[in-house]
Order: sequence, then structure tokens, then C-alpha cells
Amino acid sequence: MQAMTHQELLDFARLHADDDLQRLALDARKYPGIDIPRAIAQIDGRRRARLKLPTLAAEEGVEYPVHLSMEQCSSELTARYKASLCPAGGGAMADLTGGFGVDCYFIGQQFSRRTYIERNEELCRIARHNYRQLGFEADVVCADCTDYLQQMEPVDLIFIDPARRDAAGARTYALADCTPDITSLMPLLRQKCRRLLVKLSPMLDWRVLIPSETHPQPLPSERGDGFASEIHIVSVDNECKELLMVGPTPDASRGEGRLVCVNLRTNAEPQIFETTFTAAQQTTLPSRSGGVGGGLLGLGGEFPFLYEPNASLMKAGCFGELCSRFGVSPVGPNSHLFVSSEQVADFPGRSFHIERTTTMNRRELKAALDGISHANIATRNFPLSPAELRKRLKLKDGGNDYIFATTATGGIHLLFICRKIG
Repeated sequence: MQAMTHQELLDFARLHADDDLQRLALDARKYPGIDIPRAIAQIDGRRRARLKLPTLAAEEGVEYPVHLSMEQCSSELTARYKASLCPAGGGAMADLTGGFGVDCYFIGQQFSRRTYIERNEELCRIARHNYRQLGFEADVVCADCTDYLQQMEPVDLIFIDPARRDAAGARTYALADCTPDITSLMPLLRQKCRRLLVKLSPMLDWRVLIPSETHPQPLPSERGDGFASEIHIVSVDNECKELLMVGPTPDASRGEGRLVCVNLRTNAEPQIFETTFTAAQQTTLPSRSGGVGGGLLGLGGEFPFLYEPNASLMKAGCFGELCSRFGVSPVGPNSHLFVSSEQVADFPGRSFHIERTTTMNRRELKAALDGISHANIATRNFPLSPAELRKRLKLKDGGNDYIFATTATGGIHLLFICRKIG
């Protein structure tokens, strides 16, 4: 069978853009001469790209890889954020784990010379094609990055996104379990670049990247001690997506490093909270605010505003500094919800006005829920899940009311019935 041309692929994908893909796969015999798996990847990829990669989706000639590669690639929002960490006018950069090529494309805009390295030949073919379509000049090298790194000339930036799946395809996130293992590669990586940018699993505990007093110089270890001079916890629309590590230069100071919690929002400006490693390690609540307890009870109480930190701040856990910087107080030691007597502008998360507060007392609940048939329910440090609480309260999902159920100081189970601000 003669190989299908790229134009034939695009024409077929355009003609079947709205088809059911499972049915299309079953009907493959109806389309002799068409590489149906490749066509399905193109149709599915473009559908996903409309939301995830709008710049690429707008280019008619872009070709998309298989589903897994589309799932694993960065979104345009996160790729652009990574590019913002690299000063414009850079010399040379290398992406050691090219994949679909999204990160290389956006980060590479900041550099005059770009090298994309990927061991999968099909992904290399797609990258070459797409970069030509996008007018992006890059050297595409099909090689194992560990081997390539040995002979690579030093560059200004290395970007690496270790694969987070084991040989059986199961997800993994520990540093040493990823491919390649950056804990063993770190000495060589540091020799080969002035700046190192690593994308890691959002499931990883960012504290394993913090410099340790045990090591006077950054050295690889099981914990990864000394790797990071900057850590960026990146969420998109309040869903934690990436943990980024910016590695130090060989002569980097062992002093404080930056911790940046960012929530990128599709239709709004990003929320950014920046602190230092030493401050961020103080994750406990400040002694002046052990929890407000009974002050939360009653209508029109002294704390009418409630705040839920965004996903990146929840991941960081630097709640003590959050309280100090914004003047909010924790509901309880493990609630991860905060209140204030005056509204706080630009809180890095969601803000609510507390309409009513109630315990789980049946009579109080009945009065507090009067007139409410629908609500958005969240539970934090509470004995019931959202689904269990919804069933107990006999409420439907949705609407304009928000109910936060938690345990306040003193072990009091409280429900906050709120309206969202903004």
C-alpha cells in the first residue's frame, strides 16, 4: 500500500473531524489507503489542541502524535510560563526530552539556537514537520538523551522532563524512578549548562529538592538534596499541573532559594505568591492565630470572609506566611481554610462571603439551609466526604451557594454557607 501523504492525512482528518473515533476505528476497512490510527491521532489531537494548545491548533498543517504523547505534553499556558523563566536573548538551549515538542517551541523563542532531543523516531519526524510549519528553526536529534549528553557542547539552558511511567506503564513520580534518573545525571547536567530547568510530577514533595545542611555543595542523593535554587509550583485553573525545578549554577550560593506558587488562569491574570525556601519550610500556623474557634459561630459574626488558597499554595503548605502576609486567620489547625474580619483584596485563591455558619446540630442545620436546594460542597478535615455530606443534607449539586465543611479549633464541626466573591 502506498504511503499516505501528509495532505491526504489533513484532508481526511478535516472531512471526519466530528466523527465518533471508536466507530471510525471499527470502520477502517472502508478507507483503503488511509492510515486510520494516524488519522485518528490527528483528529483527536486537534480536538485537544483547541483548548490545550491554541497556537498550534490555529496552524492548519500541524500534525499531532498519539493520545499518550498529547496527554503528557505541556499546555500552552504552562509552556509559556516556563519560557518566562528564561531571559530573552539567550544563546543556546537544549530540550533533552523533546516529546511532542511544545516546551522546546515556546522556551526556544527566548534563544537563538535550539536543539530538540528525543529517542522516539516518530516524535522526531512530527517535530521536524511541525517546526517547519511553524517557521521555528531547531536541530532535531533522534537519540537517547543520556548518551547525547555525554558528547553535547555546553549550552545556556537545558530543559528536561523525565518520563514518569515505569516499564509497565504505571505512573511514578519519585526522582530516582523517572527516566532518565536526574539524581545520577545531576553532576553532568551541571557541567553542561548555565541554567537547568526540570519539569517534575506535581505529586512529588517539593521539599526533597531543597538544599540540605548535610551537603556543603549540591550533590546528588536519594533525596535530591541541593538540586534547586528555585522551585515553581504551577497550577492551571486551580489544578496543580507541574513542579518546576530551576537548578543552580556550579558557583550558586547555598543561601535562600525562591519558592513560587502560581495559578495560571485561562480567563484572568495569574495568581502568584512568592517566598523563600526557609520561610516556606515554616508550614505551621503562626502562634498568634491558632484558630478562631467559637468566633466563627452565629450570623454576621466577627469573621464574615472565608478564603480557600489555590492549588499551588495548598501544595506548598506555607500557611504560616500566608496568614502573616494577608492578615487572615486559620479556621483550625488542619482546615486549610482562612477567615478575616475585613475583605482581603487579591488573595491567592478563592474568596467568599459567609452568609451563615452552623454546626451539625439537626435543628441548626434545618434553619441554616432554609431555602437552599443546590450547593457546591467541599470538605476539609471533616469526617464526611462531599458526596456523603450532600446525601446527609439532601442537596443537589451546583447553584450559587458554596458549603465548606471543616473542623475548627476545639474539634467543632462547622459548615460555612457562602457566596463567592468575584
